[in-house]
Order: sequence, then structure tokens, then C-alpha cells
Amino acid sequence: MFHSMLQTLLKGEYLNKAKIAEGGKKLRKNWTATWVVLCSNQLLFFKESKQEAVANLKPGGKSDGVDLCGAVIEWTTEKSSRKNVIQITTPNGHEFLLQADHFPTISKWHDAIKKTEDLHKDSLKRLWRVFSDSIVPVSPLIPRTVFKLNYSASDSADKNGVKNRLKKFISRRPSMKTLQEKGLIKDRVFGCHMLTLCERERTTVPKFVKLCVEEVEKRGLEADGLYRVSGNLAVIQKLRFLVDQEEELNLGDSQWEDIHVITGALKMFFRELPEPLFPFRFFDLFVEAVKIREPTQKGQALKKLIHQVPKPNHNTMKVLFQHLRRVLMKSQKNLMSTQGISIVFGPTLMWPEFESGNMEVNMVYQNQIVESILIECVEIFGPGGM
Repeated sequence: MFHSMLQTLLKGEYLNKAKIAEGGKKLRKNWTATWVVLCSNQLLFFKESKQEAVANLKPGGKSDGVDLCGAVIEWTTEKSSRKNVIQITTPNGHEFLLQADHFPTISKWHDAIKKTEDLHKDSLKRLWRVFSDSIVPVSPLIPRTVFKLNYSASDSADKNGVKNRLKKFISRRPSMKTLQEKGLIKDRVFGCHMLTLCERERTTVPKFVKLCVEEVEKRGLEADGLYRVSGNLAVIQKLRFLVDQEEELNLGDSQWEDIHVITGALKMFFRELPEPLFPFRFFDLFVEAVKIREPTQKGQALKKLIHQVPKPNHNTMKVLFQHLRRVLMKSQKNLMSTQGISIVFGPTLMWPEFESGNMEVNMVYQNQIVESILIECVEIFGPGGM
């Protein structure tokens, strides 16, 4: 059994690896050719070869690697001059780059690691459903308790007793709606559909988006590498938690002093939308529009499409793109160009509903669409203004 498991695990290959941060502290980038193995929710690194991996994956063996639970996996063009680079950022602030000379090779690894990340998210969601189905309010001081059953798995009669008790418990438990009305369970902000969130907040632009934009414009427009430089992921996750808990938020507080934490949280908000800011059904239409060679016709085609998206999407685009134009007005200070902003926000604001295998081509169009909208921003949205 161990041998067959080992064969499954050892579908690895040589990739170029660089560790660029540890615990949020930046490290000198040093590329090394490494035998990489994807094992369950871990990415394992071996300096020598497959043979070393075989030896170290046996019980008692040692290996260097990264835990993918809660990690963010994304393509990056800013962290290296090399092509075909993916970045892995862990919740505790470790950052790794993986690169291959051939795009199909690294694309395969990106997809495999991404699936691991998605499986981890799904398992957390399932655990939360089990947990939320098993809580009852007791008092304002003790808001919830977990029903715990002790039984012998080998005793079928006891199993039936457990089932009966569980059925009675479930029939008495409050509904999700009741728990939400009592404030014991709150809807999330991150990962919530744009239309649902705006309807809940009774607005057409999510409050968190407006808060971030206002704070960046208040004190961060001249920050070097604005939106390109990554903030500390652990602090970003802390901010995300507070937002999801709908805590009173003051982005001017000293714990959010690093403006890259706020920009990182804003990018994460858009990346985690179940449907991107540019809705799925419009993806191919925007791609066709950006292919138009004549600049005026291209701008008009993009404008027409943008005015067809749902109002929350349109108004959020307007706030965001007018904000990014103001970022570009400070380009001599923050060193951000239209192309640089487009590379960051292209894959953040839009992606196809189903990957067709043309990821590299899609990335080119995603960047071009954002770049064209930035150039035609005044024509599409009118003069700026919060």
C-alpha cells in the first residue's frame, strides 16, 4: 500500500524555485533547480532528485516544503524578469516562486496546486456547514454550544440511538435565518457574490471597496509600487477576518499602516468573488472588443459593454478605474505605469468561467482590456470624482 501511494506522490519534476520571503520578511532571491512533488496539501522540495524524494518520503524521512492550506497561488510578472512564474504565499508570510521555461509545464503545476487550494476551501466549507448545523443559542453571554455525542462505532444498536437523538436535536435546532437575525452568524464579505453583497449593504458599490479606495487616496498614492508590491499576507488575512465579521473598521489605524496591506486586501476581495467583476457572460465579448484595431471604435465597444453589466458591477468598475487613473497621475512617485496596473488587475478583475487551455492567451487579453479601459476611462465613465 505504501509503495502504491509513493508512486502516486512521486509524479514530480524539476522546476526552478526561489524563496523570496519568510514570515513576512523579504529574502534575497536565489533561483535553484529543484525536484518538486505535490503531495496531498503539501508541496515538497528536494535538492537532488527523485531518488532523494523516494528516500525522504518513507516513514521517518525528512523533506523541505510548503503547506498549501490557506495559501494563495497566483501568476506573477512583477517578482521576476523570468517568464512563466507562479507565486505561492502562505498565511504565515512565506513566499515562493516556481518557474519553468515551457509554459505548458508550469501551467500544469499551477492548475494542480490550484485544485489543492480549492479542495482545501471546499473542505473548510463542509466543516463549517457541519458546525453551523450543530449549534444552538444558549444565552447572550454564551452564544453557541456544540452538541457532542459519545458512542461506539462498532455497536449498531448504539448507532441507532445516536441517530434518533441526532434527529431530535436537528429538529429543535434554529434555522440559519434565525441565527443570522440574532446576529450569531454573519454573512461574509469576501467570497460573497457582488449583487448579493450590494443588496445586503443597500448600495451599488461594496463598502469595503470604497473604504480601501478612500484610504489609499488619502495617504498612499505616492507609495512605490502601489498595487504591485505585496503586503504581509498574515496582516491582510487579519483585515479580511475583521471585514467578514463586520467589525467597525478604521483603515487609518496603525495596524494597517502599511498601505500595501490595504491594496493587497482590495485585490484579494476581487480575486475571491464567485463571479468576477467582469461577469462570465461578458468575457468573450470584451475579448472581441479589445481586438478592434481602430482606437475610437474599440473605446466605444468597451463603453457599450460596460454599460450593459449589472449596476453594482458598473458602479464598482467606475469607482475602481477612476481611482486607478488617479494612481497613474502620481506615476513619477509610485513608479506605476498603465501597463503595470493592467498586469496586476487583468487576471484579478476577469477570468473565463471555464478554462479552455489558452491561459496564456487569456492573460494577454485580460491585461489589454484593463489597459484600454484605463486609457479611455474619462470617455467611458466621465470625469473622475468620488
